[in-house]
Amino acid sequence: MLGKIFKLKPEQIAPVALDRGGCIATDRITVDGALVGWMYRESSTSEEDSGWRFFAGDEDEAYMNDLQRHDVYNVNTIVNYDPDILPFLDAEVGSRFERDGAGTLRRLADDD
Repeated sequence: MLGKIFKLKPEQIAPVALDRGGCIATDRITVDGALVGWMYRESSTSEEDSGWRFFAGDEDEAYMNDLQRHDVYNVNTIVNYDPDILPFLDAEVGSRFERDGAGTLRRLADDD
């Protein structure tokens, strides 16, 4: 995380969704300030891991292969970047959501 200039300063992170564990998010959200466009929850990789993965939705394979472009954050931090994700944080493992053309996060069906 060294060298990154985050969109939000530490003092701007409010305690909105505490005790949710860690997650992975891309720099498109935390550095560029893009809204979460795609999110999914997988099985946790550790006790601290919530299983949540957050993306702007326009990251390509080359972007994701650059390990400097995503990192582990507290879920609370990502909620501060995009409060729209808050209602979905209790969704079960396997849940997937994307932002539609109207800008609303919607749950994807298994066949989407």
